[in-house]
Amino acid sequence: MDSALYFLILFLSTILPLLLLLRATVFFSRRRRHLPPGNLGLPVVGETLQLISAYKSPNPEPFIDERVNRFGPVFTTHLFGEPTVFSADPETNRFILQNEGKLFESSYPSSISNLLGKHSLLLMRGNLHKRMHSLTMSFGNSSIIKDHLLVDIDRLIRLRLDSWPDRVFLMEEAKKITFELAVKQLMSFDPGKWAESLRKQYVLVIEGFFAIPLPFFFTTYHRAIKARGKVAEALSLVVRKRREERERGEIKKDMLGALLEGDDGGFSDEEIVDFLLALLVAGYETTSTIMTLSVKFLTETPHALAQLKEEHDQIRARKGESQALNWSDYKSMPFTQCVVNETLRVANIIGGVFRRAIDDVNVKGYTIPKGWKVFASLRAVHLNQDHFKDARTFSPWRWQAPTSPGNLYMPFGGGPRLCPGYELARVQLSVFLHHLVTRISWVPAEEDRLVFFPTTRTQKRYPIIVQRRAVS
Repeated sequence: MDSALYFLILFLSTILPLLLLLRATVFFSRRRRHLPPGNLGLPVVGETLQLISAYKSPNPEPFIDERVNRFGPVFTTHLFGEPTVFSADPETNRFILQNEGKLFESSYPSSISNLLGKHSLLLMRGNLHKRMHSLTMSFGNSSIIKDHLLVDIDRLIRLRLDSWPDRVFLMEEAKKITFELAVKQLMSFDPGKWAESLRKQYVLVIEGFFAIPLPFFFTTYHRAIKARGKVAEALSLVVRKRREERERGEIKKDMLGALLEGDDGGFSDEEIVDFLLALLVAGYETTSTIMTLSVKFLTETPHALAQLKEEHDQIRARKGESQALNWSDYKSMPFTQCVVNETLRVANIIGGVFRRAIDDVNVKGYTIPKGWKVFASLRAVHLNQDHFKDARTFSPWRWQAPTSPGNLYMPFGGGPRLCPGYELARVQLSVFLHHLVTRISWVPAEEDRLVFFPTTRTQKRYPIIVQRRAVS
């Protein structure tokens, strides 16, 4: 056996557990009378195995539900080698999100950090994060969508739907749609071989997000790292070409163009590549899952699907067969917005956010020690019967009554890290649903169910049988 490999195995099997045990012992020796109630579980392992096994059930929040019943909405646990305070309390969640950069800071597993790159928006902090977050928001606001993006959203969604065969995996098709939209909006590329080749590498990158970052032993993560390198290389070539075009006076009004211009002559190639890579991931994975689950929920709720079809058939009756949707059409979809709200609430693609306490923090009479992880569970609030009647039932009509959910409804997070593409995601989903229900009818090809770990998705990618509707 190679000596380096032997010592690595020795380190992983003996020394590393001892170091983790020592670290855990230091944490556990802190005075606990001010900590939230809970169970730290076994040394080193904590309650990680309970968390993973719990999410194999059809219940979306078995781990949190059990502990909220025992300890209350704020509790202590120990996951993935670190003591962690979980919050299923809406006020505490808002407090955590609003105090980003003051009492808490963004903190994610090293596997995600390495794959996204140090210059990704997810990992930025301080003034640089504020600057880049503002820039991203400016490219996804209502006026930009209305005047520039909506025409491409409509065109590309229709193009993709027209290419569907009689049987598709909806999750895969939705991912193609959202990736093509992201590439167009960020870098002005239309669908083609280059974009599809890049998307296939992205699939490998995303698979590595929840793998243990030891590439010698874990092929998923090693494959993701290699794919990340290919993606970065492809994006670097685009950045260099666009710099040359700018020198010749050729300017494109997209996100890449804004990054190249910047406030002080733009950013470095590495910074731009990391930034674009992370934005492509965000636009690709979350919105496509919402698209898929909205269709699943509607299929299982025929009354809602019928009402949605009626709304969109009325819109289509006012327009020609090939006429694109405009902003006034989008604003005349009240029931669609109820469906969007309810899909976001029930699906909870972002189950919650991780933060780390910068200093000792007092919350609800408890102390969160400096350095501890904090998890603000958005899903636990959205699915709480005390906050939403029949909370685990898909019912878009609940949004027809005037309501001010406030802290109870935060599908896009909140505070300084509010998802900058929240309005764009809503528009994309609305346009997708319009063209889907007016152009296509479908039935599930086989039974499928939701799974919730490591992310929310369908187990079988939601296969459907497709039949074309006559377009008036």
